[in-house]
Amino acid sequence: MKVFFIIIAFHISFLGSTQIPFVKRGKIERLDSLNSQFVSSRNVDVWLPDNYNNNNKYPVLYMHDGQMLFDTTVAWNKMSWDVDDVASKLIDEGKIKEFIIVAIWNDGKQRHIDYFPQKPYNLLSFSQKNYCSEQLNDRGFSNLEYFSPNSDNYLKYIIYELKPKIDNKYSTFKDSSHTFIAGSSMGGLISIYALCEYPNIFGGAICMSTHWTGIFNNKNNPIPKVFLDYLAQNLPNPKNHKIYFDYGNKTLDQLYPIHQKKVDKLMKSKGYDKKSWITKFYPGENHSELAWHKRFDQPLLFLFGM
Repeated sequence: MKVFFIIIAFHISFLGSTQIPFVKRGKIERLDSLNSQFVSSRNVDVWLPDNYNNNNKYPVLYMHDGQMLFDTTVAWNKMSWDVDDVASKLIDEGKIKEFIIVAIWNDGKQRHIDYFPQKPYNLLSFSQKNYCSEQLNDRGFSNLEYFSPNSDNYLKYIIYELKPKIDNKYSTFKDSSHTFIAGSSMGGLISIYALCEYPNIFGGAICMSTHWTGIFNNKNNPIPKVFLDYLAQNLPNPKNHKIYFDYGNKTLDQLYPIHQKKVDKLMKSKGYDKKSWITKFYPGENHSELAWHKRFDQPLLFLFGM
């Protein structure tokens, strides 16, 4: 029952607030409701570190579920990652480089459609797709009779519309070695997909509590296998890419250990080592912003460490 309630909670996160998130450190600039030819209109909040200066160049971290990252009063469930606090503390301590966060808000009704990796989904048989559609509709995650991901367009929005705006407006490093993407749950799933689809754009991905199941059970679920098959064919070169995974084992995270272990085995077979890849297990941790806040320092140290 706990898992079900968390599932519903993630579905109803929405775009409805026009309030700019409050941050204790750094500052946020809002790119209001950017129009797109690929996805529905959504807010984008750009976090700049305390000492941001146009005379310097900064790496950029693109993050999904942007309304959940900074301010509990903006988040639907009154929980947030407080990423400004985590990042600023590490910067103050001289442990990581200064960087910019681009927080992309989700559109609640479209979230699962935008974040579900499209090419792996297309590997499913017709009957398997029908099963997935039924499962998602039963949980209220799709108002469509037939579930159809839009993640390829969502990534095009980031690559071809949003990133050029960010690089034009702010003093950024534009190359892949300084451009990263991050998220949790379905946000983790779309992050690893983005890295595989655009390895020349992104040099690393942060995938926390990655929702390998796609739907919300492990029983007779064909999705984890097609994700694994896709990764086997599309993981980028470990010599110039970094990947961070983690997971807990409570609430929705209890579904993940069996699948993450298979992904870890694949990572090793593809030549990833401790320099290019980390997977961390957090026993007793659940599927929530509070859990991701507690351990967000780990992927930042991995990607931006001095």
